[in-house]
Amino acid sequence: MQERNSDFDKVIERRGTDSLKYDCAARRGYPQDVLPLWVADMDFATSSAVTDAVIRRTEHGVFGYTEPGESYFNAVADWMRNMHGWNVNSSWLVKTPGVVFALAAAVKAFTKEGDSVLIQQPVYYPFSEVIEDNGRRVVSSDLVKDDDGNYTIDFEDFERKVKENNVRLFLLCNPHNPVGRVWTEEELAKIGGICLNYGVVVVSDEIHEDFVFCGKHCVFADISNSLRDITVTCTSPAKTFNLAGLQVSNIFIADKTLRQAFKRAVAATGYSQLNTLGLTACEAAYRSGGTWYKMVKAYIWGNIRFTAEFLQKNMPKVKLTPPQGTYLLWLDFSAYGLTESERQDIIVNKAGVWLDSGVVFGKAGEGFERINVACPRATLERALNKLKSAFGGI
Repeated sequence: MQERNSDFDKVIERRGTDSLKYDCAARRGYPQDVLPLWVADMDFATSSAVTDAVIRRTEHGVFGYTEPGESYFNAVADWMRNMHGWNVNSSWLVKTPGVVFALAAAVKAFTKEGDSVLIQQPVYYPFSEVIEDNGRRVVSSDLVKDDDGNYTIDFEDFERKVKENNVRLFLLCNPHNPVGRVWTEEELAKIGGICLNYGVVVVSDEIHEDFVFCGKHCVFADISNSLRDITVTCTSPAKTFNLAGLQVSNIFIADKTLRQAFKRAVAATGYSQLNTLGLTACEAAYRSGGTWYKMVKAYIWGNIRFTAEFLQKNMPKVKLTPPQGTYLLWLDFSAYGLTESERQDIIVNKAGVWLDSGVVFGKAGEGFERINVACPRATLERALNKLKSAFGGI
């Protein structure tokens, strides 16, 4: 099947589609005409294999409760095996409308109100939100930067935080959003050993697993049988194929006791069958979208290199954290010596660009901005030039 949606330079008009990224600026306190490179969805049309499958399913005209069978699982399992060398069992699979939904369900399933849940800030902000919103306590073992600007894990601090706070649940971001680290097997195994020693359940958010540019993605649950049996692995085609609005995620839990507890927490929300078109899109993406995926990954890597070169040449004060994975870049603006409000005023009001301020990822994110480079090169260049002009002379 020939891929038709491969022109990633094409600028697709998203305004007027109820896009969170493009149509909700004013509602969120931003200028309506701001150029958005914040939320983690792409400005690219997904694979034509997906759109064709969705159109075929739509033409049927009946959208009743849908529960896919062996064909769906096989498509997902084949992708995991071929892309990541991970063999999954159909009994492990629990489908949810999203990874954040799964994170919240895990918090409710494996902890009680007042318990401590460990994260590693700066980290994807819904991690702390699902903990606090469910009456649990956030404990962070903050990542630390080495001399090369890479983020690393302070294992002594990690173990101390687990022990001192009687932590029973750890939310792992693998690969890490927003700092772009692709954790090595050695790093993950060391974390896993601590969690095993202290009886900590691990929820591994691996939604960015398909965008690794340096190193290799290591499935946390696949390191050993012992780690497999304490892990909830969260996957989704949402980031890989730009399907967030279709709300489908595949959660794998090998241990029966953990899986039953998780399923009870999901059932308690009143949620059952997933979006029919989301299921259709997921199966089509994993079965027939590989060509599109390889092309979009190469295009995004080109955008990452373009951003690095642009900043080095035009905005040397902004330090790009070495990008290993995800299509989200972590930019250090601290050399400008600006307060949070001063920096936001320049970025939003002077440059007219909408990024994600680092503070939303935790205190460890102060002075940083996250930028989404999964967009046409012209859009990215326009945003970078607007930032260059706004910060000129500072």
